[in-house]
Amino acid sequence: MASFQRELADLDYLDLLPQGPTVPEGLTVEELVSRGRYPHQSFRRQWSITDEQAVEEALRLTRTHDLRDRPVDELSGGQRQRVWIALVLAQDTPILLLDEPTAFLDIAHQLEILGLLRELNERQNRTVILVLHDLNQAARCSHHLIAMREGQIAAAGPPQEIMTVNVVQEVFGIQSVIIADPVTGTPMCVPKPNTGHTPQAESWKQRAAGAG
Repeated sequence: MASFQRELADLDYLDLLPQGPTVPEGLTVEELVSRGRYPHQSFRRQWSITDEQAVEEALRLTRTHDLRDRPVDELSGGQRQRVWIALVLAQDTPILLLDEPTAFLDIAHQLEILGLLRELNERQNRTVILVLHDLNQAARCSHHLIAMREGQIAAAGPPQEIMTVNVVQEVFGIQSVIIADPVTGTPMCVPKPNTGHTPQAESWKQRAAGAG
């Protein structure tokens, strides 16, 4: 995985924010976001006004400008995640790839982060690719969904086409009811109680028994 991340970092059109990144102790918000400009530095090209403007714009877009002098490790989870997104934006690539950007956040901060990413997509015309495990959040914030099962693409398309009873059962092995989200109108999955008798559940039980 580390090798794959290094390969992605070498691409000048895509930036990756992995799940649960770590930051050196004591590093301030501005110092961390400035590291997003490192790929643009070289022996011949040192820090410039262009880099300074990119950092300022990233802080502005993520509304972290007032946090610039604070140590990152003293921030709340939601603030810290916005700072990491600012670092990604400072790199100034047209495509952002984020691995579970809402992981370990409470619902208020999850909505804040997803709202920020949608804003970046709509107002900055950036392509944003997210890995999410919350089906309803994915349907709410995405134009295109890709459902994965055992490392393979099981279905792909607009949320209205992908969030179906059949796809949910195929991918997750659960029965559900799909209704319209009362706030956004997007598809919303309501799982039924798991009786443990779906074909997928039986298959998993057999595998577990065999492993034991």
